[in-house]
Amino acid sequence: MIPALFFYLFAGVCVASALMVVASRNPVHSVLFLILAFVNAAGLFILMGAEFLAMILVVVYVGAVAVLFLFVVMMLDVDFVQLRHGAMQYLPVGTLIGLVLLVELLLVTGAWVIGPGVQKTVALPIPTGVSNAQALGLVLYTRYVYFFQAAGLVLLVSMIGAIVLTLRHKPGVRRQVISDQLARRKEAIIELRNVRPGQGL
Repeated sequence: MIPALFFYLFAGVCVASALMVVASRNPVHSVLFLILAFVNAAGLFILMGAEFLAMILVVVYVGAVAVLFLFVVMMLDVDFVQLRHGAMQYLPVGTLIGLVLLVELLLVTGAWVIGPGVQKTVALPIPTGVSNAQALGLVLYTRYVYFFQAAGLVLLVSMIGAIVLTLRHKPGVRRQVISDQLARRKEAIIELRNVRPGQGL
């Protein structure tokens, strides 16, 4: 009884907040409703026994993506009224694409059949007596460790590429040149002056 009550509570708030993400006119309110949707989705994961996914959802999406988007929206001060100007001319095309996607989703959900032998195709036995996070770590860092390292390398390369593509050098700004600092000599930075008594420089 209590798990069902929490399920309907989390699911209802999650669906309502997801609708408010789309319906809110203020982008800051949309991000706050998005954070609320993520937190309730994490609650649903906990009810399913997947506490690792719940933790990742809160730490990664709420702690990084949503908060970063919120600060970007607040700091950029984007004029959304000007952005929405002229958006109605794309309404027919957007409606057509939305209808096509809706038909595809209905076809997929209507023809979805769970095979009777799906549960028998598990490659590794699920360890018993350990938590969800520990069981996932045992599989991830033993059998799929090379794929995990490859995924981390791809994310590192994409992060460096994003930094390089968005880096802009402004003219007239003095920048630190490490090679010039390491190659400088004493004669270039020290100047000796013979100051006579009673006279300044």
